[in-house]
Amino acid sequence: MTAGQSHVVSIVVSRTAGEVFAFMADPGKLNRWSFGTWETDIAADGLVTGTSIFDGGRILVRIDADSDRLSIDYKLGQDAAKLVPRITVRVVPGANLGLDGGHCVLTFIAWRAAAMDDDRWRRLTASHEFEAVLIKNLLENGRA
Repeated sequence: MTAGQSHVVSIVVSRTAGEVFAFMADPGKLNRWSFGTWETDIAADGLVTGTSIFDGGRILVRIDADSDRLSIDYKLGQDAAKLVPRITVRVVPGANLGLDGGHCVLTFIAWRAAAMDDDRWRRLTASHEFEAVLIKNLLENGRA
C-alpha cells in the first residue's frame, strides 16, 4: 500500500449533526469554507463551477448528499459527465460517540488522484485541516 494516498481530518462541532450536514450539503455555502471553490457559479441542476483561491484553477463539483447516512460525496472533475467522488464528508451525531446531541463530529476524507503532484496534495491536505476549523467556527458563532 502506498502511503499518502488519503487524508482524514475530524473535528467536534458544537451543533447538531443535522445542522452541520445541511451546511455541508448546500452548494450555496461552498464559497464560505472551501478554498478549492472560493468563487462559485451554481447551475440550475446543482452543478457547481468553482474557482480555487490558490491558483484560479476551475473545477466542477456535484454534491451527492445522503441524509439518512449523514454522508456527502463531493464529485469532482473537469467534465460534468465524468465526475468522481474524491472527497467525502461524514457527520457523526454526538450521541453515537458519547457526546450530547448538541454536538457532532465532522470528518473529511480525501483521496489523492494519481496526477496530483506533491505540492498540490500538500495544499489540499493543509486546506482541509483549516477548512474544518473554519466550518466549526462559522457554525458555532452563527456566521454560517
